[in-house]
Amino acid sequence: MAGKSEFHEIDTGVAEVLHEPDGSMVLLVNGVPSSHIVPGDPLRLDFEYMRWIADFLDAAYPAGARPKARLTHLGGGACTLARYFAAAWPGSRSTVVEIDSELAILARELFDVPRSPAVKIRTADAREATDGFKPATRDVIIRDVFSSATTPRSLTTVEFFRAARTSLADDGYYLANCGSHADLKEAKDELAGMLTVWPHVAAIADPPMLKGRRYGNIVLIGANRPLEASPELTRNLLKGAVPAKFAPEAWCRALAEQGTARGDDEV
Repeated sequence: MAGKSEFHEIDTGVAEVLHEPDGSMVLLVNGVPSSHIVPGDPLRLDFEYMRWIADFLDAAYPAGARPKARLTHLGGGACTLARYFAAAWPGSRSTVVEIDSELAILARELFDVPRSPAVKIRTADAREATDGFKPATRDVIIRDVFSSATTPRSLTTVEFFRAARTSLADDGYYLANCGSHADLKEAKDELAGMLTVWPHVAAIADPPMLKGRRYGNIVLIGANRPLEASPELTRNLLKGAVPAKFAPEAWCRALAEQGTARGDDEV
């Protein structure tokens, strides 16, 4: 049985909300899948890269610190991950930066997004907002911004990474959903840029993606501390419908050597 769709005009084009037979909803922006949510069940994450991000942070972040965690989500969509952390980390505060004001309103109307202070939605350009963040004012930054199927170049430069790093607490984490082709060029370039700012990097993806066999999502991670896969993280990454692996720093550095760090003047 096929799901039913409804269409909404938004600032950046058209949003389609596909209602699946199981009660879940898929948000497509200009025809590109953006988010998946299940009303009333914020802990269910069907997009694998979102599950990987949640798995990493759940394993890496001290449970006792979660109630005070300050998370910033660059890119809003249906606010799927913000909903997740509001439920999984009670007391945490998420700020979602979404450039499309109509899409932000739609998310509030349709996707049971918790109210502020649990989830605050700010209408702004992600790069401009990041440049304006005050130093050490957040614990986690998750970049998940796409124009069609591509991350805007302004969110992949050394200057952007530097602004993101400055706004994080010293023990904070930066995570990015990188859409990369089979040659992993996008991941190579981003890792090269990230390593000019963060001393430690890692990645998460499914094995075919890590071997450069197809286009897909690879989660890139930057931090000031060494990044390792705990037994808990390893187990959880293998549980999903698409089993994933943690790619350690050595693998990421080798990949970055094949990439080129870009500056704002090269965008």
